[in-house]
Amino acid sequence: MKVLSVNVARIEHRLIDGRRVATAIGKRAVAGEVGVLPLGLEGDEQADPSVHGGISKAVYAFAAERYGFWQGVRAQARAGGPDETLPPGFMGENLTVEGLDEAQCFIGDRWQLPGCVLAISEPRFPCFKFNAVMGFNQASKLMAQSGWCGSYLAVIEPGVVRAGDPIEVLPGPREVNIRELFMARMKKKKDL
Repeated sequence: MKVLSVNVARIEHRLIDGRRVATAIGKRAVAGEVGVLPLGLEGDEQADPSVHGGISKAVYAFAAERYGFWQGVRAQARAGGPDETLPPGFMGENLTVEGLDEAQCFIGDRWQLPGCVLAISEPRFPCFKFNAVMGFNQASKLMAQSGWCGSYLAVIEPGVVRAGDPIEVLPGPREVNIRELFMARMKKKKDL
């Protein structure tokens, strides 16, 4: 596993479903070293700390391997062109990583990077802002069906991160993986 891109965004206001909404989902890749602090990356903000950010959700990582799927479904939904390439950070992630598989990422696993240590804390759950960014209303449903949600990470040892950093996985207790937890919680929400 390795970091392909480090992405940050400031809060901006967008018109979503006819209302003006604060969001920082529009992450963009930054060059060089980025500080990793207990509450997230330097230069990054979260608009709604009740669902994003905080100690357990300081950093969000998403698999570069999943981008092809999202490019394809956006094209099918006519939300993007068939040859469109989504930029790193498009999914709202801070770290676009190679080799992230939600079924192999367990709660409590630690990611040892050259400049910091992170720990997998929980899956990311999609919201209406995700649908808006993706350009079609079924995006959250497709994430729920696939289980390709990415991982939130807590900062264990602050420091720095940069594109190209290798990630060494230090296994935790290996009781539940990100995909299992995500699918169980999405099923519970659906059943309510």
